Formats: sequence, structure tokens, C-alpha cells
Amino acid sequence: MGRENKDPAFLALNPRGQVPVLEDQGAVIWDSMAILVYLARRHGGEKWLPIETEPMTRVMQWLAVSENEIQYGLARARAVKRFGRPFDLAQCQEGGKAALAVLNGHLANRSWLACDGATIADIACYPYVALAPEGGVALDDFPHVRDWMARIQSLPGYVGMPGL
Repeated sequence: MGRENKDPAFLALNPRGQVPVLEDQGAVIWDSMAILVYLARRHGGEKWLPIETEPMTRVMQWLAVSENEIQYGLARARAVKRFGRPFDLAQCQEGGKAALAVLNGHLANRSWLACDGATIADIACYPYVALAPEGGVALDDFPHVRDWMARIQSLPGYVGMPGL
């Protein structure tokens, strides 16, 4: 990206100057989690983001994991290795492995993170988990995570991206 995210036209969409930004039917939504919530509500009904208290809370718990343990561990380790970002690689990798261990244990007895089917919790956690090897974090010791990734990849409409 050639810093288009700092151009005035982009900043008018997202004053934070960050991607992603979604424009849909006149709505402008920024932040990946906000976009997931918007898409789930606008186009997915309750399947992707339940309205009932307990299932919604489980989704929110895993959204928090995506924005904390996964972001500060796996995503940052990848940012160091791929883009030379100034984070402590060993600390990020250690945190990433701890996050994977939690995911792996949780997925030992269930197919999806929060509910009986895929939700935005799975979608939020998936990318940086799948890209963990780019941060020097192997997935070999996490068989339930690898099985979960395969389930996500087999969802109708799944579209991969480079590195996945």
C-alpha cells in the first residue's frame, strides 16, 4: 500500500487512517470487528452473531481473544518476520503459542469456537491463526486448531488469500 490510507479522501472514511473500511448501502464502517458485526447483522441474521445472551457472550469472548492474545502474539510475530516491525519476536511467539494452546484445548471437544456452527468469532480468530507460520509459529502441535481451520476453509463461500 502506498500510504493511500493517509490521504484526505481515505481519512474522511476512517479518521484513524487504518484498513479495513467497508462501504455498504451508504454506510461506512471501519475496524475489522465492527465490520464483522455489521455484516453479520445486515446479511447473516442470527447465524453469525446470535442475539440470545449466552451464545452472544461466547462470541464476544472469542472476539476479545482475536483482539488480544491472537493480535499481540500471532499477528505481531508475523509483523516482525514479514514487515520488520519493532516488536519482541520471542515474546510475541510465546504469546501466540499460548493462544494456540487455549484454542486447541477449547476445540478438543467442539467444532466451532462459540456455538454449534461457525460465527464471527471463528472468522475473527482464523486469519492470524492460519498465518501463524509466517510469524515463525508452527501449527504442528495443535491438531484441533488445524482441524478447525479445515472446517472454516470448507465453509460455503470461503475465499482464501495469499498465505492461507
